[in-house]
Amino acid sequence: MGMERRPYRSDLSDARWAVIEPVLTQWRASRPGLGINPPVHDLREIVNAILYVTRTGIAWEYLPHDFPPAKTVYDYYAKWEKDGTTQRIHDLLRRRLRQAHGRDGSPSAAVIDAQSVKTSCNVRESEQGIDAAKKIKGRKRHIVTDTLGLLLAVVVTAASVSDTAAGRGLLDEVAASHPTVRKVWVDGGYQTTVWRRGARHGIDVERVTRRPAEKGFRALPRRWVVERTFGWLMQHRRLARDYESLPQRSRTMILWAMANTMSRRLAGESTQTWRD
Repeated sequence: MGMERRPYRSDLSDARWAVIEPVLTQWRASRPGLGINPPVHDLREIVNAILYVTRTGIAWEYLPHDFPPAKTVYDYYAKWEKDGTTQRIHDLLRRRLRQAHGRDGSPSAAVIDAQSVKTSCNVRESEQGIDAAKKIKGRKRHIVTDTLGLLLAVVVTAASVSDTAAGRGLLDEVAASHPTVRKVWVDGGYQTTVWRRGARHGIDVERVTRRPAEKGFRALPRRWVVERTFGWLMQHRRLARDYESLPQRSRTMILWAMANTMSRRLAGESTQTWRD
């Protein structure tokens, strides 16, 4: 594995590393430096350290000492976010997993939903808000998934931002990044302006709602897919609360959580739950 330490449960297997290794090898080749000294840090170990934080929820400074230094790992985390490397890894895994399920690499339908989570004390007050419906002070994760529950787009806002306002922006992003999408399902919280924005992009937006007299939990058609995706995210303790000082860092943590889930499914490995 290119390392001399006992493995952690969050480490990449050889099969999982084989999928994303070409992306990072290409990234390193595009940054040759002076060519005098070989690279100091093994990129696989950097990814293992990021996944360790994502799965366990610890602060960066508490990374075990047999990983590269925490500041170095975080520097890669931020650098890969900024130059789009994390997004490329995520999108490659999604495309491969869709194809493994016999689907086209580009989706034609999607589901939109949002999840409010509490924030930690290091998040600035100006970047938080109150979700009055859920009675949660913190941030809100607005996501778009395909019909397999795989992430197509995500934006992190203050919890006070309405689903409708964020939904319009998500439709703009879907239209730009996934032009093959022609159908989107949403819940009853999304208002008329979302339909209008979808129509502008040639996307049919359909609302899936509960029956008025219905009580208790029931999996709704189409919407259960995105709810399951939130469940996948919450298997990563770093996402149980929003600890990231910047919303774009929160978005990146979500991408790594999905990369972890998708790479395991591609390799035929189950994602461990905390009940194991």
